[in-house]
Amino acid sequence: MNQIELIKARHSVRSYLDKPIEAEKVEQLKAKIAECNAAGELHMQFCPDAGKTFNRVLNKFMGLGSAPSVIACIGKDEDDLEERIGYYGEQIVLFAQGLGLNTCWAGTFNPKNVPAEVGEDERLVIVIAIGYGVNQGKQHRSKDPEKVIASGGEKPYWFNYGVEMALLAPTAINQQKFLIDLKEDGSVTFADQGGIFSKVDLGIVRYQFEVGAEHAKAQGRLSRQ
Repeated sequence: MNQIELIKARHSVRSYLDKPIEAEKVEQLKAKIAECNAAGELHMQFCPDAGKTFNRVLNKFMGLGSAPSVIACIGKDEDDLEERIGYYGEQIVLFAQGLGLNTCWAGTFNPKNVPAEVGEDERLVIVIAIGYGVNQGKQHRSKDPEKVIASGGEKPYWFNYGVEMALLAPTAINQQKFLIDLKEDGSVTFADQGGIFSKVDLGIVRYQFEVGAEHAKAQGRLSRQ
């Protein structure tokens, strides 16, 4: 599956089978995480045993307590850390989808119980539940494109297709509190509108927009249509 197909196929999954991830897939995940860590200057880690990461009542009720493994999203505590976590973490999420695994970005967890190494100058921002889902999840309801495009007027196809992919991005409590704008010089800007984990969401959104826009451009879809 290509990145567009993975974006369309991937949905958040909260309930998991009691089935460990095979060693071969774990190695592939670790390699992808290492690649993203190097590119994003991060310290994300695959934790094969989720342990009591999701031991809170809310997570047990929502099913995340059944997730066998987690990816701990960690990095040096800098101003843009959360957005970088979203941008590179989503690449790992889509890679996992391609391996036949399911995932869920999870902001409600017990940080003391996450079995990962966090340096003194680092921060654990969020975790990603990962494993084999009981089901494949379902598509969330999305805002209309005009609600997330910052300026009016006709836009090129590649931009609109990027927005379409951005609207398929997972965001905290499906808030989709972001704006995307196309400037006169052809550059694209992204802004969050506040809310829980909105900066992580912005990184996820930015990556999926880029996938969509690049796909449209590769297909020669550049005109305003």
